[in-house]
Amino acid sequence: MNVFKWLLASTALYASPAMADLLDLEKDELTFGFIKLTDMAPLAVAYENGYFEDEGLFVTLEAQANWKVLLDGVIDGQLDGAHMLAGQPLAATIGYGTQAHIITPFSMDLNGNAITVSNDIWEQMKPNVPLREDGTPRHPISAAAMAPVVEKYKDEGIPFNMGMVFPVSTHNYEIRYWLAAGGLEPGYYSPRDVSGQIGADVYLSVTPPPQMPSTMEAGTINGYSVGEPWNQQAVFKGIGVPVVTDYDMWKNNPEKVFGITKEFADENPNTAIALTKALIRAAIWLDENDNANRQEAVEILSRPEYVGADAEVIANSMTGFFEFEKGDRRSAPDFNVFFRYNATYPFYSDAIWYLSQMRRWGQIAEPQTDEWFIETAKSVYRPDIYLEAARSLVDDGMAVEADFPWDSDGFKAPTPAADVIDGIPYDGRTPNAYLESLPIGLKGDQVIKGSEIVN
Repeated sequence: MNVFKWLLASTALYASPAMADLLDLEKDELTFGFIKLTDMAPLAVAYENGYFEDEGLFVTLEAQANWKVLLDGVIDGQLDGAHMLAGQPLAATIGYGTQAHIITPFSMDLNGNAITVSNDIWEQMKPNVPLREDGTPRHPISAAAMAPVVEKYKDEGIPFNMGMVFPVSTHNYEIRYWLAAGGLEPGYYSPRDVSGQIGADVYLSVTPPPQMPSTMEAGTINGYSVGEPWNQQAVFKGIGVPVVTDYDMWKNNPEKVFGITKEFADENPNTAIALTKALIRAAIWLDENDNANRQEAVEILSRPEYVGADAEVIANSMTGFFEFEKGDRRSAPDFNVFFRYNATYPFYSDAIWYLSQMRRWGQIAEPQTDEWFIETAKSVYRPDIYLEAARSLVDDGMAVEADFPWDSDGFKAPTPAADVIDGIPYDGRTPNAYLESLPIGLKGDQVIKGSEIVN
C-alpha cells in the first residue's frame, strides 16, 4: 500500500467528531458535579476518553458533598450541570423543597441500587426467608421477611431506623416500594411534616451514600437503600447483607439523570446537544461488546477523584455480578445498564413513575389529574434534545441508527406484573389508575391531615 492510500485508510479508521463539523457552541468551558457513586460513570468515561473534547467542550468534573449541595450548585450556576437523582429535576420544577426549572436530556442508567441490612437484622430475618436447594436464600427477598423483626422492635418501644440518600431519591422510593410490598408502612409526608415518618412502621432518614456502611456499623440505622459500591462495601467489610437489588424489585428500572437548568438549555442549545452527544458515546462504550470495557471503567471509577472505593468492590457489580453474602456471588449482567434497552432515552413514563411516588407518599400533597402528571413530565424530560444529539452521532458515524427509539411517543410499553416485586403492573399513561392499584399509599382525593389519611 502506498503512503497516500495508507494515510487515507488511517484517516477513515480513526475519524472522530473532532474531524466532523463541530456545533457552534455558545459555551465551551463547563463544570459538572457528581456524587461518588458508580452510576456517575458516563461522566468519568466521557472525560477520560476525550468525548467532551471531541465536541469542543472543556469540562471540569467536581465531586459534591451531598445531593442538596449539588442541586444548589446547578441552580445558582456554580455548576453547569450534574449527575442527579431522577427525582431532583422533577421536584425542583414543581417546587418541592426548592423552586427551579431543571430539565434532563439524558437518562444516565438503569438499575444499580440495593437494600442492605445489618448482620443482626439479617440473622433475625433468616428464619422467614425461603431457601434454594443449595441452602442459599431465594431472591428477591420480600420485606415480609423483615416484618416480624419490625414488630418486635415496636413491641419493645425501639424505633426501627433505615437510611436512604435523599427525600426525592430513587432509593427513597425503592425502599418505600419494597416495604409497602411486604405490608410495612414506610410513612408519609405532609406540608407541615416533611420527615416522611407520619404513620411509619419503619423510620427512614437521610444518610449520604459514602457514610451508609459506617452509619449502619455504628448502629444508628439498621439498614439502608443506596447505589453501588456501598452495598457491596458492607459485604466486603462483613457488616451487612444486601437483601434485594432494585433489578429484582423492578426489572430495568430508571435511575439517575443528567440535569441542567432550562435557562442553560435555552441560552446554550448547541452546547446542550454537544454534551448530550458526549454522554451518549460514553454510555455506548460502557455497554458495548457485552460489557467488555467494564474492567477499564472500574479502574477509572476507583480513582480518588471519582468514586474512590477499592476496585475489587466496584468490580463486583460493574462487571456483571452481585454478592449478597460472602461467597454467595451471583450473576447479575444487568445490575448496571448504561445504554442497552434505551437506557439513555429520557422517557416521560419514567418521570411519571417518580411523580406518582411523590403523590403516593404525600410529597405531592393534593390530587392531580393524569394530564398534570404527563405535562409535568414533558416539561422536565427532553427527548427532543436527546434525539437531536443521537441523530448527529449517527450522521458522524459514531452511533448506530437502530440503537435509538426514533418513533417513540415518550412512553415505554407498560411494565408487566411479572417484572415488579409486588406483581402490580405500571402504565405511565394512567398514573391515577396505577396509584389506585397500590394497596398502601395515597390515592384519589386522599390527603394527610395531622397524622391521618383523610378523603
